[in-house]
This record gives sequence, C-alpha cells and structure tokens, in this order.
Amino acid sequence: MNDNFFTEEQNMLREMVRDFTNNELKPVAAKIDEDEAIPPEIINKIKELGLLGAPFPVEYGGSGFGEVGYCIVQEEIGRGCLSTATMIGAHCSIGTNAIYIGGDEQLKQRYVVPCASGEKIAAFALTEQGAGSDAFNLKTKAYLDGNEWVINGEKLWITNGPFADVFSVFARTNLGITGFVVEKGTPGFTPGAPERKMGIRGSKTSSLTFDNVRVSKENMIGKEGKGFLIAMKTLDAGRLGLGAACLGACKELLELSTKYAKERKQFDEPIANFQAIQFMLSEMAIEIYVLDTLLYHTAKLYDSGDMLSRQAAMVKYVASMALDKCSDLAIQIHGGMGYSRELPIERFYRDSRINRIFEGTSEVQKLVIARDIIKRNGKM
Repeated sequence: MNDNFFTEEQNMLREMVRDFTNNELKPVAAKIDEDEAIPPEIINKIKELGLLGAPFPVEYGGSGFGEVGYCIVQEEIGRGCLSTATMIGAHCSIGTNAIYIGGDEQLKQRYVVPCASGEKIAAFALTEQGAGSDAFNLKTKAYLDGNEWVINGEKLWITNGPFADVFSVFARTNLGITGFVVEKGTPGFTPGAPERKMGIRGSKTSSLTFDNVRVSKENMIGKEGKGFLIAMKTLDAGRLGLGAACLGACKELLELSTKYAKERKQFDEPIANFQAIQFMLSEMAIEIYVLDTLLYHTAKLYDSGDMLSRQAAMVKYVASMALDKCSDLAIQIHGGMGYSRELPIERFYRDSRINRIFEGTSEVQKLVIARDIIKRNGKM
C-alpha cells in the first residue's frame, strides 16, 4: 500500500518498527533460527516499543493502534524474522485477544492489561491430537467442582507454550466448548519440551498437559458453552496478523531478489536483463500487490466491525500461498546462493511452509469461504 493510504500516525508506527527490524532484529535473525530461541533483549525491546499490545485500547494496557496498526507491526517484523512475528501473533492476536473478545470486564482487567502491556506473555490452547482441522472435536474436558473448574486433557502444537504466563484454554463442558484462563505454575499444568521444527525455529512450540488443573469460576472466558464461537472469532483476527507477517516476508524477498538480479552476472550481463528472471520478479510483485490490497482493506473492515470470517479466511489463504510462491521464486533467482544458509532466503523458504497449516489449513480456509458463499447464495 502507498503511504497515502495510512494515517500519519500509522506511517510513523511503520517507520519505528522498520528501524527496529533493520537495526536490531535482522542482524540476529539467523542466530534466532540456529539457536531456536528469541533473545530476551529482543523480546524486551518489543515490549518497550509497545508492540505486544499494538491493537488493544490504551485503557486495557495496549497501544491503541487497532488492527490496521497491528498489521503494520507484523508486516515490518515479518521482513526480518518470521519466528519473532509468530511469537508476537500467538501472544497478541490469539492468546490475549481471546480474553479481550470473550472475557468480562474483571477478566480483562486481570489478564488483558498485563498481557497488552507486555508484563506477561500469552498463548492460545485449542489444538489437540484429534482436533486440528476438526477443532470442534475437543477431548480436553472441564467440570465444575464447587467454585472451581477442573480441567483434564492435553493440547498440542501450542505456540509460546514452553514459556507463556497466561493461557487461553478451550475444553469441553456439559454445555459445550468453554474457554478458561490458566496461569503458568498452576498445579497439574505442565508444558512439554519445545518441538524441533523445520521452520520458525525461534518460535517455541510445545504440548500442554492438564492433570486435574483447578481454576476459579471467574477464570471462565465468556459464558459456558460459548467457547467455540470465541475461539473462531479470535482466529479471524489471528489470520490477519499472520497475513501481515507473510506480506512483510514477501516484500523482503522481492527486494533481496531484485538487488541480487541486478548484481549477479551471467553471459556477461546482469541476470535482471533476462526475461525469465523478469517474469519471476513480476510474479512476486503481483502476489504482493494482491495480498497488500486484500490485507489492509480487510483490516480496515475489522476495525470498523464489518469484517466476516470469510474475508479473514481469504487473507490467510492468499497470504500463505503468496509467501510459498515468493520464497520459492526467490531461491530460483538466487540459484545456489539461495539454497545456502549464507543468505536469509533459505530461512524464509523453511519458515514459509507452516503458514498453510497453522491457524487453519489452506483447505479449511476454502471450506470457510465456500460455506459462507453458499449461505449467501453466491453474493459477496
């Protein structure tokens, strides 16, 4: 998007986050991947900049940038390190946002405020062994015992799982799926060891085990049985942030590829002069323009309260496919150097693949879109 599309405040936000990404995040991105960990000083800096509460109102500890502002943050972070963008997304747009969307005022004050201010890190716990794409098929259960809910079960593939302080957890109760806030250190609650992953290796992911975990009745997110709706609304917002990180990575790959194509010579001239390379750069630019336009149009709708799940699904689908294509073309343009760990291209390639899987597979996104279209008799 052209800078004229955004407000002066939003452009200033972009400049601030871009400076942080260029000067502090990019220089350590390869080490984050190799060490499979984001340095504490990077997380602290993100907190200091107010990025961990970017979309939330100031009265809830946030920065008040709204969804458009949050997407700007994730786009610029995505240019440098998709592991870091994933950590922020899990904390902000799904972990904390589930409480913000579904929680009562008391719960928001108790958990959204410290999470949005960066005092605490959040995670979102929905996925299970038999409940990935079939998210409604939860086996984790909770029952009421006096003034406490008792939770038993296991969650898988939970981003920020090994170190988060606050968890938005979804379990099956007598009235259906219900959300709960569980704090780190609660007896019977055990995060597993970090998973070893192909990509986004700096983002910590683990299982969670609940063995008679007791939480107060006040820790229920919304009403009993309304948790699935809260979870789905939360994922709608999460898909926009994910799309923004993909957009940033695509833009970075195009810039790196263009620069390389102008410098790299074959047959005594820059490869940028060859039609085959020009076609690849054109394809990348088209993917970026489509995603950029779709993302920020949808983010504006979200801020105005007019966004639908169908539109969020479209963003997520287009974004994940665009990044896959751009990362593949970037490697092709760079040739052997693109396949080498000497350049960031191969890291972006590995990091890209997960986007067609987590927060709803590409196939699930198409189902969401199609079912809504059928419901509306083909009307957009």
